[in-house]
Amino acid sequence: MTEHPVQTSLRNDPLDDEAPPARPALRVVHESDGVDLAAAEAAAGQFLHALGISTASESLRGTPGRMARAYAELFSPRPFDLTTFPNDEGYGELVLARRIPVRTVCEHHLLPVVGVAHVGYLPGARILGLSKLARVVEHFACRPQVQERLTKQVADWLQAHLEPKGVGVVIEAEHSCMTLRGVRATGSDTLTSTLLGLLRSDARSRAEFLALTGVATP
Repeated sequence: MTEHPVQTSLRNDPLDDEAPPARPALRVVHESDGVDLAAAEAAAGQFLHALGISTASESLRGTPGRMARAYAELFSPRPFDLTTFPNDEGYGELVLARRIPVRTVCEHHLLPVVGVAHVGYLPGARILGLSKLARVVEHFACRPQVQERLTKQVADWLQAHLEPKGVGVVIEAEHSCMTLRGVRATGSDTLTSTLLGLLRSDARSRAEFLALTGVATP
């Protein structure tokens, strides 16, 4: 991950001479060694042929290329600016974005993992543009993953860059490697959580977060 400060205006009153200088937004860009679609397409064709699947028909002729482009898209998160704003009103209650879509692939079988994330935080000196919670989830999901790591990466990153009083992340997802193969546990899903700061240490805050995400009842 590459992070670059980008100067943006974070205040609405340009006439306030006492206002502190604007805090630069953080440009978040996924680090990559580059994508070779031609090589990926050739490898996809060889993979299908090795499994006894011919790509000679009109329907399958373009499949290796489509596979290469599909996985390239899955592994390429969009750059974004981590935009924060002064918490001028001193808001100290929970901010929670529920049911953020999650799509990734398990790193053991490269099969889809699909679900939702609930991401919340207790603000400190700054608050976050709400869409950025979904951007952070997407950023870490766009690579081969395990759900446990993904949950912790989102929480740790928000704790480090936003410096809130607490962070909570819950992910509920269905793993195709469980439902389509192996045990074939159709309908099962997996739930993981990471709680930091007051959302871990304070029982009332923890209970509120888990209740609002639907993980626990109040």
